[in-house]
Amino acid sequence: MNRSVNDKLVIIPTYNEIENINLIIPAVLELEGDFHVLIVDDGSPDGTADEVKKWQVKHPSKIHLLQRKGKLGLGTAYIAGFKIALEKEYQFIFEMDADFSHNPKDLLRLYKACKDGGDLSIGSRYVKGGGLENWPLDRKLLSYGASLYVRAITWMMIKDPTAGFVCYTNRVLSTIDLEKIRFIGYAFQIEMKYSAWRNGFNLVEVPITFKDRELGQSKMNSNIVSEAMKGVISMRWLGMKGYYKV
Repeated sequence: MNRSVNDKLVIIPTYNEIENINLIIPAVLELEGDFHVLIVDDGSPDGTADEVKKWQVKHPSKIHLLQRKGKLGLGTAYIAGFKIALEKEYQFIFEMDADFSHNPKDLLRLYKACKDGGDLSIGSRYVKGGGLENWPLDRKLLSYGASLYVRAITWMMIKDPTAGFVCYTNRVLSTIDLEKIRFIGYAFQIEMKYSAWRNGFNLVEVPITFKDRELGQSKMNSNIVSEAMKGVISMRWLGMKGYYKV
């Protein structure tokens, strides 16, 4: 692939996001600072990828599409996206959901946090100024409880370690051995932050309000949560043995 002409790439994994894709792409493109978008689509039967291709015709240098065959997991989608971002030499690489649970305007704040010295900035629900909107109480308790659990096990003092709205600098993703990342679901987000932390990078939390999706169906399920809870213990064990250190 040719070298990127810009330094900011937003990676958005999709599976059946036909209701959101034609809204989220322009919302990112309209931001000040010339953000580019990479959609990693896992064979959506609803035609999500076809809609992305229409945007590629309008913005061939700004919209990228990686089509995969079937649901291969969130973690593998981001890893594939990271490899493309590094190959194209993007300097700031973002993770974001397609469903507007993450406010596209907050990309600017994550970018600024990294420009101001952060190696990895995290859109955090649980620092002062952050919050949740339209979430039922049981889901709030599960999410906050998971954050406490991760901190207790890993000793990584990040208040929102499961957050999926982040900005990595090229330096972080170039340092982490992406082939060593073991988890593909909810635990992937924890493992990436833990890898960065174990390698001495500066992780900065930026307060955001996380909104529950309005269109489409959530991909969260009990198996994803179970993987994360069990996976955290193995992360700590491997971390103590130097597995994540480069």
